[in-house]
Amino acid sequence: MLWTEIKYLVGKEIRLELKQKYVINGILLYLVSTIYITYLAFENAITGETWNSLFWIILLFVAVNGISKSFVQESPARHLYYYTIASPGAVVLSKILYNLLLMAILSLLSFGFFLLLMGNQVVNVPLFLLTLVFGSLGLSSVLTMVAAIASRASHNFSLMAILSFPIILPLLAVLMKVSRTALSSMDWSGLSPLLVILITINVVVIALAYLLFPYLWRD
Repeated sequence: MLWTEIKYLVGKEIRLELKQKYVINGILLYLVSTIYITYLAFENAITGETWNSLFWIILLFVAVNGISKSFVQESPARHLYYYTIASPGAVVLSKILYNLLLMAILSLLSFGFFLLLMGNQVVNVPLFLLTLVFGSLGLSSVLTMVAAIASRASHNFSLMAILSFPIILPLLAVLMKVSRTALSSMDWSGLSPLLVILITINVVVIALAYLLFPYLWRD
């Protein structure tokens, strides 16, 4: 029953996004223009450390822009309608899943544009792609939950920066450490603790979102 609700809610999110193409087009324009401006600023004189840092900084701002609207488009009437037909767990998990799909696409596009404009600094591509998967899941789950909290505070999205910073900062630190290894070596040894930390952060945040969202939903 839960997964059936999630399936239909994710389908609804996709259909709404296709109807409001200006939203995703705006995010893509922001992504491409930011990477291009970065390319012009460095003029191909860029080190692996700088490449890695710029990639995650740009992806973070793209994630905030893309996910902050998760609950903005839900009017009170639509919120009440969902309250009558779906469980709160299905609603928040569908938002996380949809934002994961969105972030996965944006992450791959960012990687592609970086390769095209900034050059290929990645030695271990499979490890870097795995890092993108964990990063997309972490950013989508954290920012979705924070967006839900901000939406209940009269859409005060300054709360997003305040509430998400303590969680996103360690997540980004670990992601950058793993991706730094992908930029310099094909060796996977020694990465197990970092990958375990990434998995733990993602599982804990999703579990907290699933457990705590019903209280926001009920408000």
